Amino acid sequence: MTPTLFSLFAQSSGQGAAPSYQGLVMMGLMVVMFYFLLIRPQQRQRKELQQRIESMQTGDKVVTTAGIHGLVHHIKEKTVVIKIADSTMVEFDKTAVAVVIK
Repeated sequence: MTPTLFSLFAQSSGQGAAPSYQGLVMMGLMVVMFYFLLIRPQQRQRKELQQRIESMQTGDKVVTTAGIHGLVHHIKEKTVVIKIADSTMVEFDKTAVAVVIK
């Protein structure tokens, strides 16, 4: 007597019926690796930049996210006026400052 499709399926699915925790453990390890290699360093860099922006003072050299270099001329609540030439001043959001050099 030849086995039917249903009986072959029942036999093959019985072999892997026990749950495999190896896949879950590997996924958990990957999540932990991504956290320590990607997420945590990025959060640390963002926090350091935020502290530098908050401690920014008049006369500090800055570089904006657009690549403009200049000196801080005046600081307002949410913006900063940057002197980029002798008589040229441009106002930027504080979030546009990428690097602060004391």
